[in-house]
Amino acid sequence: MLSSRGGPRVETPMTTAKKVETVLPSPPIHWVGDGFPVSSVLSPQSVRNRLSPFILMDYAGPARFEPSKQPRGVDTHPHRGFEAVTVVYQGELEHRDSSGNSGSIGPGDVQWMTAASGVLHEEKHSREFTRQGGVLEMAQLWVNLPAKHKMTSPRYQELGCDAIPTVALPDDAGTARIIAGDFNRTPGAAKTVTPVILWDVRLRQGATARLPVPEGFNSAVFVRRGSAWIGETRSTMSRQLALLETAGDGVIVQSEEDSEFLIVGGEPINEPVVAYGPFVMNTQQEIQQAIEDVRAGKLGQPD
Repeated sequence: MLSSRGGPRVETPMTTAKKVETVLPSPPIHWVGDGFPVSSVLSPQSVRNRLSPFILMDYAGPARFEPSKQPRGVDTHPHRGFEAVTVVYQGELEHRDSSGNSGSIGPGDVQWMTAASGVLHEEKHSREFTRQGGVLEMAQLWVNLPAKHKMTSPRYQELGCDAIPTVALPDDAGTARIIAGDFNRTPGAAKTVTPVILWDVRLRQGATARLPVPEGFNSAVFVRRGSAWIGETRSTMSRQLALLETAGDGVIVQSEEDSEFLIVGGEPINEPVVAYGPFVMNTQQEIQQAIEDVRAGKLGQPD
């Protein structure tokens, strides 16, 4: 139900709920490699350090690819200083990196790669997806690391769909898949370096849910499909990102139609951020060192 002034009628007290600070429009699509038509929903340029520890979110698709003989995607490239999290909704990807990790992830699966001191990484459409063709839809997020963790050893987590807990929301409102962070005492599947939440939420038309985003966390709601009221006064449409205020210990979402969201957030890392290409460090000198390590063949190699 909508109130007479256009917002949702919510019985939950609003005194502690987070409000929307701003809604970011869906940016234009650009290609990453030859396999990922992405919108950079979040970037260091769009919000700087405002959503720390999250610094980038690329949303790809849904896009249909015809059958091919050669896998599309991104060839070997370096990363240092952050974590790359890939959530697949449709299609299938294959991954390999210089730490010896490899595998494939399909619908509902998540890959959580902590690049830290550095990895060389390749990600492409899987051989089976390449052969058959089909629809690709995915999101990739970059999570910053504190300075003291940036040069630690890389780590890799492949989280199959069955390993990610799903919580039924009250009043048959929908469900939430808890990829990372605690959701009303249900722990997420991923091991994180700093306190982070990443929830995949589905709400039925007209349903209202109060999502327990902690007080003081930077957070945002990405509307992947559908439309919804976020808080009391902001209607957010598909492919838009609602950036939330830090004050408040939850966010209230009411769907206007069957809708799907990605809830992101975490405890802020209050350190300088210098991002350049595939590197996220604290100083320009550290960026230059990363570039020199790549040129010297040192990045991604054991000490």
